[in-house]
Amino acid sequence: MQNNNYGSKKIASIAIKMALTESREEENERKEYYNTLEIKTAAVDFGGEYLASVKKIIERTIVAAKRENVIKDIHSEEGAVAGAAREALSQIMPKAIGLNVGGKVGIARYKDHISVCVFLGIGLLHLDEVSIGLAHRTIA
Repeated sequence: MQNNNYGSKKIASIAIKMALTESREEENERKEYYNTLEIKTAAVDFGGEYLASVKKIIERTIVAAKRENVIKDIHSEEGAVAGAAREALSQIMPKAIGLNVGGKVGIARYKDHISVCVFLGIGLLHLDEVSIGLAHRTIA
């Protein structure tokens, strides 16, 4: 193991990289690599109509973070992930409201730094848009 001290910028960039993975295999490879650096990561896919999906996306983000041991099953850690996911989604809302979306959430944590990145495609017929939302929280 390495003794690195990663800050919020590095953890945010790793959350983005997790959200950009194109397959489960790539996701698992990155997860294993970051684990050797003592950085916990997770990712989860989603899709649907934006407004109807917000709650589901936040819930799936929390579940993925727990499943991959990025966070513990305690109120403050769940709240940090939920808050970061909601903030990332709110950054995307002006482009996505009323439209169908599909994409991936990437989560990364090192010690007390946790970042959530939402990467999605926004569909309207064949006129697709792409957007990223990113948020950071600290967990004491």
